[in-house]
Amino acid sequence: MANSQPMELKRIQRIEMCNIVKRFPGVLANDDVCFDVNAGEVHALLGENGAGKSTLMRQLFGLYRPDSGQILIDGKPVEFRSPADAIHAGIGMIHQHFMLVPTLTVTQNVALGLPSSRAPLLDLDKVEKRIRTLAEEYGLKVDPDAYIWQLSVGEQQRVEIIKALYRGAGMLILDEPTAVLTPQEVDDLFVTFRRMVKEGHGLVFISHKLYEVLAISDRITVLRDGRFSGSCPAKGVTRDELARMMVGRDIQRPAPPPQEKGEVLLQIRGLRAMGDRGLEVLRGVDLEIRGGEILGLAGVSGNGQRELAGCLGGLRKVTGGTITICGKDLTHASVQERLAAGQAFIPEERMRDGAIKEFSVEENLFLLDHAAPQFTHGIFLDFKRMAAHANKLIQEFAVKTPSLDTPIKNLSGGNIQKAIMARELSRGPQVLIAAQPSRGVDIGATEYIHQRLLQQRAEGKAILLISEDLDEVLALSDRVAVIYEGQIIGVLKRFEATVEQMGLMMAGVSKEEALGLPTPAGAQSEPTGHGGA
Repeated sequence: MANSQPMELKRIQRIEMCNIVKRFPGVLANDDVCFDVNAGEVHALLGENGAGKSTLMRQLFGLYRPDSGQILIDGKPVEFRSPADAIHAGIGMIHQHFMLVPTLTVTQNVALGLPSSRAPLLDLDKVEKRIRTLAEEYGLKVDPDAYIWQLSVGEQQRVEIIKALYRGAGMLILDEPTAVLTPQEVDDLFVTFRRMVKEGHGLVFISHKLYEVLAISDRITVLRDGRFSGSCPAKGVTRDELARMMVGRDIQRPAPPPQEKGEVLLQIRGLRAMGDRGLEVLRGVDLEIRGGEILGLAGVSGNGQRELAGCLGGLRKVTGGTITICGKDLTHASVQERLAAGQAFIPEERMRDGAIKEFSVEENLFLLDHAAPQFTHGIFLDFKRMAAHANKLIQEFAVKTPSLDTPIKNLSGGNIQKAIMARELSRGPQVLIAAQPSRGVDIGATEYIHQRLLQQRAEGKAILLISEDLDEVLALSDRVAVIYEGQIIGVLKRFEATVEQMGLMMAGVSKEEALGLPTPAGAQSEPTGHGGA
């Protein structure tokens, strides 16, 4: 590569991976797997977390080398010793965790690693011009002069796609591209994918989300436990059929049975808080949850859900109102005080707020309990007892990990979430705050997490389920509260409203108007004010 000029699109008609085997210590990640992708199509690689999808594609991108098997590009064998070889061949990869430098601009990130034709000066003006051209051509709206830390997650992903296109990628591997995106950002991303396919790109779409795979794919290949489970056209196949291919059995739909409700364990009155941009995002939230009840909080992303979870978890300052847990005022309490009062918290950002990625699985299980009397001898830790407790939690919560010493970042998303849930629920809390508990988690792990939530409900716990997945909210909740611009629009009993009516409330329409009920005298049909961060 002589300079930082953009490379021309490398046309690839077909990639074949034949009989790929990849082993790690104690794990057979890919067992004789075959896969192919053609230009002008989206081929989905579907499977549970840990099924071997990312491992297979990392071999195609040169991050790993197969122990056996062969990779063919347009019928010719190739061997990639590094990602640079794959990029040179016309293959790009968008990783689930973005490979961007936050303190550099979009233009600088795209140019990073490319020699300049005017060394020691940079070609940033030429890079910026090409970025604007690609952004216009593929609908990837992004400011070349913005710093990465200033961008939303969706915008950062667009930068990653532009980086791959700038380097001439004809085939693009998309590793869980929707895991951290809102539904609106997913829709925008799919528009971009369709443009790329129309231009002749081939896309490998790695995912475990059945409805997204069916919405965007032409073909679907399923892996289970590192092996090929089946392949089929996307047209005509059902979600239930794909689920059976993924997990080898029928998936159970959650159905909370009727049960008596206890006393109020979580009470929120007039809660107010500021957002990261200095605007008020919670504007007088009122909620209460009884023991033996799941209250689902539904709303479009950005209407205060994240800030509410932060206030309840002790991660965000409350500027007004009160939070009462089990009769105790914990409005301004520390995280430790909330734990002592009987609250557990499953955060939305599990790798930022729920775990320390460089720490081992065992260390993460004891992040908040390492000083507990049952795990210490005076000033010393009782490592034997800690290991026994950690092993018990791993077995009880079905956490798949090579060992207790494995860094938690090496686990799949579903298993990281199970580990966090094991830590939080092992204390026997009375109140559970579960924020986006199944985001980025496969169908099998989602089923498990739902079962655990229902088990906590059956044990008389009060659960606040914050989720942007309306199906999840409706399936698990006894009541559903709808939040809009930092206020609760209304609270509905389970199945009181249709999805369409709830959608109206999520857009700001009052409960009465959405349900076609008489509006109370003096009430407004829509809230006023300025919500959002």
